[in-house]
Amino acid sequence: MNRIDDRLLPVLLVCAQALVWPGAALARGAVPDASALLVAVLVAGSVTAALALRRARPVVTLVLVAAACALGAGPLPTGATAVLGTAGVGLALFTVATERDTFTAVLCGVALALWQLLQNISLHGLSERDGLDLVLTALLYAVAGGAGLFVRRARRARRAAGQLLARAEAERHRLPAVERRRMERELHDVSAHHLTAVVVTAGAALGLRERRPELAGEALGFAVETGREVTRALGAVRAPAPSREEVPSPEERLRELVAGFRRLGLPVDCEIDPLPDGAVADAVFGIVREALTNVVRHAPGARTVVRCRYGDARTEAVVTSAAPPAGAAAGAHGAGLGGGRGQGFLRARAREAGGTLVSGPTREGGWEVRAVLPGRVAGAVGRVVPRGYRVAQVVAAAGLVLQPLLPLLVIREETAEQGDGGASAGLLFALLAAAQVVALLWLRRARRVAWGVLLGLALLWPAAMRVGGYGGPVLLPVGLSVLATGVGVWAEGVVYGRGPVGAAHAVPRALGGRRGALFPALARAKDCAVARAPWGLGVVAVGVHVVAAVGAVVGRGAGVSGWGVVVGVVGGVGAVVGGALWGGVLRGRGEGRVRGMRDERIAVWTGEAVRDAWAERRRIAAGLETTVLARTADMVAQAEAGRLDATAERAREALAAMRALLDTVRDDAQGAPGLRPQPTLQALDLLARQCRAGGRDVEIRVTDRVPEPLPTAVDLAAYHAAETMLAAGGEESAVLEFDLDGDTLTLTATGVPRAARPAVRELLSARAAALGGTLDTGRPGTVGLRLPLGPVARGDGGGPAEERER
Repeated sequence: MNRIDDRLLPVLLVCAQALVWPGAALARGAVPDASALLVAVLVAGSVTAALALRRARPVVTLVLVAAACALGAGPLPTGATAVLGTAGVGLALFTVATERDTFTAVLCGVALALWQLLQNISLHGLSERDGLDLVLTALLYAVAGGAGLFVRRARRARRAAGQLLARAEAERHRLPAVERRRMERELHDVSAHHLTAVVVTAGAALGLRERRPELAGEALGFAVETGREVTRALGAVRAPAPSREEVPSPEERLRELVAGFRRLGLPVDCEIDPLPDGAVADAVFGIVREALTNVVRHAPGARTVVRCRYGDARTEAVVTSAAPPAGAAAGAHGAGLGGGRGQGFLRARAREAGGTLVSGPTREGGWEVRAVLPGRVAGAVGRVVPRGYRVAQVVAAAGLVLQPLLPLLVIREETAEQGDGGASAGLLFALLAAAQVVALLWLRRARRVAWGVLLGLALLWPAAMRVGGYGGPVLLPVGLSVLATGVGVWAEGVVYGRGPVGAAHAVPRALGGRRGALFPALARAKDCAVARAPWGLGVVAVGVHVVAAVGAVVGRGAGVSGWGVVVGVVGGVGAVVGGALWGGVLRGRGEGRVRGMRDERIAVWTGEAVRDAWAERRRIAAGLETTVLARTADMVAQAEAGRLDATAERAREALAAMRALLDTVRDDAQGAPGLRPQPTLQALDLLARQCRAGGRDVEIRVTDRVPEPLPTAVDLAAYHAAETMLAAGGEESAVLEFDLDGDTLTLTATGVPRAARPAVRELLSARAAALGGTLDTGRPGTVGLRLPLGPVARGDGGGPAEERER
């Protein structure tokens, strides 16, 4: 498909050029010379061949097309290379902008415009039209390059969204397995340490009962204390704290890994940034572990540095080892233990995480492993451009720009005497166009000031025409200003078109609603998206340019009716501004729709992951409650009653039940539960972990004042409210805090500005109103929810001790 597209456009350009020349000349009966036709065929063939390869070598294609058109413009008549020299060069520059970085695209556009200006000066000398030619040329290249940059940005956004969805889907399948392994590991620790210690201590006391009777009392006290500790530990296993302090962070895991290699005698220095839990952190951990293992295996004692950097665009993990000390190679006991697959596994691990990995020797004789993985925004990993390459680009561009001046170091004397010392119209137009471009660049940062400057400059074009003595088409300068204003209006339309549509697609389906039925307010917001667009700004822009156009016509003294000018200009300017605004709104609505569907899918996957992990936790917790906890409680009761034999027997039964439960967990690892229980506040740690794995920093705090168990309706509503706020989307760091105010459970969420949108607010209000609660969205970026506990008595704590441990 790409080859067809690459060849089609150049062929169409050649056909259009043939219609302009020699087609128009032949239609008038003028037959071109054979030499001119030969030159035209050579130019057209060169341009077509170069443009067909524009995706593979965009910069080379641009240089070849510009050079071919410049060489053909000399011997050929006017118009013989008009289409190829404008549309062909514009297509080549568009391809450079889409296939290369922004610096290269801007450098090519600027260099090409200056080269054409100097080429024209070297051939024809200075003239008053040079400034206007520069403005028109720069406008063409700005449109082509800007369109290419826009397309490249859209492609990059689509790739980033695809990577974000892939990460969310991978984490959706990962969370239940991680939860299962966590509970399996912690249950094993409980059985291996606590219950085994009770069995051993009670057995020893029974064996030495005759000779050391005091050991029986110590064993019974130890059994009581350990049994209660087992109960608390198992309660923490069933309901871990949602805050991240209870779970080792990826940074802590990496530092523990480095500490372990230091204990093996490897001198390691580390610089590690905080990493979010997830696939990227797992990849970094595996890469660093494998790299350090290779250092220990092949270069023991070599000084090693581990660097992990986590940023918006990328995550870098670099392990650099120095040259091994003298005699280390002979003492490398693990040199022959590797299977030769380590580097392939490292690259595969980085590739699965969406990044790249390179490894090789350093100049100092050591070895370096460098992995570049997705960063905070889950975007595509870009290529690092060396500074020397940039310098070479600038030098090459400067050489090409100055090339036309090499045969003509001194401007001709008669050229220098032209003009009367005043500013030409072309120079004034160039300055006004540059000022309007600068104003467009400031639209995001200072919107009102930028629009004031942009519209104010539009009124200066007629004055520039009079001062510079412009004699060309009267409406052409004002038309350039209209184009600049159209770009700004289009950008405003995009911004205004994004807002309501994203919410229309992100919240209802993700949280089980039906769009338009349960959310009429959202449907109304979607329908009136265009009505809220800045039509007033468009009207002001039309009025300003009508004044500028009338002033230009009146200043020229053209014999045209004033009302005719007003009507024509209003129609033309209104069409341009209205079309730009409507196109921007449609573009913004499309972007919002795509973003909404992406957020919806992520929210759905997050909810499914949490529910699957919650089902795993409840399944294992049910086995704990019916087997291990019951036998542990019986063991504590027997120990408190002073029956050492029964205590030892109950400890063995609890240990056997724990091991049987572990075997059941391993055997049922592939089996999915038929019915998944609804998550409650005890699943908040799973929700926070899944959000962090998706690239968003989320912290959930539950104060000690929150009782357990909560009334079922309040427990479910509070969890679903937290899930709704986070499912609304966003990249800001979020903090959700649960507290108790009298008999009311409070939820305060910061860093969730999208939760204040009408659709999300309506859903949260409905959940709160069902329990007699209230919702507060008065503070920017903060949402407050109050849920009364109702007639259910809280008592002193509302549940056994093991239920209250988080």
